[in-house]
Amino acid sequence: MTTFAFPDDLRAAQSALHRTQSEFEQYARTLPWSAEPMPAREADKQLHSGYRPSRPDSPGYTEEQHRQVAAYRERLLELGVRVTTHPFWKTVEPGLVVAARIQLKHVDDEPPADKAA
Repeated sequence: MTTFAFPDDLRAAQSALHRTQSEFEQYARTLPWSAEPMPAREADKQLHSGYRPSRPDSPGYTEEQHRQVAAYRERLLELGVRVTTHPFWKTVEPGLVVAARIQLKHVDDEPPADKAA
């Protein structure tokens, strides 16, 4: 398997992307189920089951929650663009780009190439 020597700024951007995505997912778990106020609802009974999915009333997001979600989305977009358009990708052989991108996604799992034993 080919090991790629990713530039430090690309590694940092990918790490920041992972960290920001994780923070956003944790934050999203604290939010009401609907961004807008919605009444409680109950779905039809599931086939071959007595289970009836339901949701409580949702107060909707507060203005601060809307701002925070927008800030996370903006940051995720910025980091995603930075990673995918980095000049490093032009230096990778066309047949190896997918392998390099997959390896980059695991950049936090391993030490930098110049520090590996």
